[in-house]
Amino acid sequence: MTPTLTDPYAELGKEVPVSQIDRELRTLWEQDDARTNASLMNLVVYTERKGGLLENSRIIGDLTRENACRAILVEIVRDEAASLRAWITTHCHLSHGQKSVCCEQIAFRLTGRVTGRFRNTVFSHLNSDLPLVFWWQGELSEVFTERLASVINRIIFDSSGWPDAKASFARISEATEGNTVAIVQDLAWTRCWQYRVGIAGLFDDSVAQAMLGEISKIRIRHAPQDRNTALQLLAWLAVQAGWTITGPGGFKSKEGRLISAEIESSEDSAPLGLVELSSSTTTVRVSREKGSAHLLREIESGDYKVSSFSPADPDSPEALVACQLSRGGKNSLFLKILPTFLELL
Repeated sequence: MTPTLTDPYAELGKEVPVSQIDRELRTLWEQDDARTNASLMNLVVYTERKGGLLENSRIIGDLTRENACRAILVEIVRDEAASLRAWITTHCHLSHGQKSVCCEQIAFRLTGRVTGRFRNTVFSHLNSDLPLVFWWQGELSEVFTERLASVINRIIFDSSGWPDAKASFARISEATEGNTVAIVQDLAWTRCWQYRVGIAGLFDDSVAQAMLGEISKIRIRHAPQDRNTALQLLAWLAVQAGWTITGPGGFKSKEGRLISAEIESSEDSAPLGLVELSSSTTTVRVSREKGSAHLLREIESGDYKVSSFSPADPDSPEALVACQLSRGGKNSLFLKILPTFLELL
């Protein structure tokens, strides 16, 4: 729907009273028998950024091509007088060039004091038969409580922009303590997935395998806003190799060898631009140019040099969320490296 000059939110669909949402959704489906309602999950996208509601509606239009869901979008703005507005729409995509497969979207804009109204509004419009995936955008606020966390099956966030990641992770841990099924996913961790796959693949090479116990130096380069991704990758290397932290920028291997770690920030870097592991004779390197869709994987040991390309992780949060939804899983490896990551912070 084309937005009007007087109401920029008109593109969110039909504005309806909150009490009439379910009835209006039924009416929406009855208007066209050629559409099929598809939904495998509740996907709540939460933002406290003005204008985020409109952007997230466009993102959902793309996400629903591969991820059928009931999407519930929420924008909270505290510095305005108390109000609550709601819109409904559908995102439809052709299936085999014939019948439209559509996903419902409910959008809420809440202003003023919202804690109780937010919970009641969102909870009452979930499809109770489906799991709840909650994508929290931005820094955690007091809205993220134990009561909210208790009904979430999968919480997705991006710690890259958090000024105090350690405190925020403690808050998540406390809020989800009573929820034994909640899966915690950090997009900062998702950003290094292809790097981890690439590094593990290089160590299938016998030359790289031979250097495992001889690594003495690690270099990681990252974009300024992606330090957490670099530290999470470093934590993964340490945990998988059995290294212990000896101090800032230092580790000790299981064999007692000291390993130095250099973390570099560069404006010209991709989110992760370089991961390099070196011994006295061999270097294993995975790198990516800013904007490139590929990783370059290299092994150098004297005259022995091999290289190959592999896919890079996407840069945008919505593409990372799509990757995470398609992979699923319990994210147990992230929980395994989390204590080491928090210590590196």
